[in-house]
Amino acid sequence: MKLIKGATALLDGQLKKADILFDEKGISKIAENISEDVNEIIDGTGLTALPGLIDVHVHLREPGNEHKETIKTGTMAAAAGGFTTVMAMPNVVPFPDDLETVREYKKLIDKNAVVKVIPYCCITDAEKGSSVVDMKALAAEEMRYFSDDGVGVQKDEVMEEAMTKASEIGAMIVAHTEDMKYRKPKACMHEGKASERLGLIGIPSECEWVQLKRDLELAEKTGVKYHCCHMSAKESVELIREYKAKGCDVSGEVAAHHLLLTDEDVKGPNWKMNPPLRTEEDRQALIKGLLDGTIECIANDHAPHTEDEKAKGMEEAPFGIVSIETAFPLLYTRFVKEEKVMDLSSLVALMSTNPAKRFDLGKTGELKEGYESDIILVDFENEFEIDKEKFLSMGKNTPFDGYKAYGKVKKTFVKGELVYKED
Repeated sequence: MKLIKGATALLDGQLKKADILFDEKGISKIAENISEDVNEIIDGTGLTALPGLIDVHVHLREPGNEHKETIKTGTMAAAAGGFTTVMAMPNVVPFPDDLETVREYKKLIDKNAVVKVIPYCCITDAEKGSSVVDMKALAAEEMRYFSDDGVGVQKDEVMEEAMTKASEIGAMIVAHTEDMKYRKPKACMHEGKASERLGLIGIPSECEWVQLKRDLELAEKTGVKYHCCHMSAKESVELIREYKAKGCDVSGEVAAHHLLLTDEDVKGPNWKMNPPLRTEEDRQALIKGLLDGTIECIANDHAPHTEDEKAKGMEEAPFGIVSIETAFPLLYTRFVKEEKVMDLSSLVALMSTNPAKRFDLGKTGELKEGYESDIILVDFENEFEIDKEKFLSMGKNTPFDGYKAYGKVKKTFVKGELVYKED
């Protein structure tokens, strides 16, 4: 048994002084003062205990692109950022689109991950958008989440078939919505005043929301459980709100960078991601969507690339930034400490409790007796500076290098085991 003593804990939405007794089986007791004999006492003085964060959208790159990130480095970075569960997107090589590949992929995860990793399967074979995978066979391997993240499923009939099959087995479709007829060659940022000023080809909001509208119509028709990846446009928020009001089983996520930055902030390839940073009006719509419950989850879309790749310039560099080590402190600093648009409990709900509930992850996402012992200890008192050279991720492609923030994760426990300690 381990015992955290002297910490402030987030319990049922309230911050309270509490000790936490736990082991690998779960949290056994939470009380103001626990004095039982234990194997280890963890000093929580000056720190806040929170449930481990859950990221439903990460790219671990392995297998196939280990020069960008590995399962080990990506999950070490997750632990440093306070994430105890991550859901890994399937655009790896080979694609996890059949039983044999999935079984080998899960073995690789079990061998190398330092936090919990839940892998997605592809919606279509090799994410080519033509042939739907054998979802029933994959579900027998306890694979319940399907995504072609990185590309949108272009053919209406293919997406309808996928949703019908997923609905029959109780699986979830997690969709990257991108209608490629709106995407011009070398498009690299949002289409608007900023792209015009910079002389760069832009990606209009229609590229995202037009396909989302199609997906939501199909979700209503098929009754599938549906989740939209990395929403960035105000129209997408309105569509999710509309179809929730109809009673459809739909949800969405927003990435931290779309909450913190706009197209006016773009300075180079480390501000290039897909979907792109959009306008201040879009950013405010995303924030409103979080506050009114339209959007349940904040994700990261952690997308590591090499520095050589990102040095190619805006038009040629790959899309994506790393964010898993910086998202929580940046969001806490901006929205809880500075702007006070939400409290700590609301932020943790968006980054832990809500993802756990939406994705049916069991007894996690909250600090409660009987729940899994996924716990982080955070320092909210001392400011620190983000330094990309200290990242545990292999990726250094961040727009946030040099930012000052509060909310440094000091220790991370997964299933009762210490997997990260600062320094």
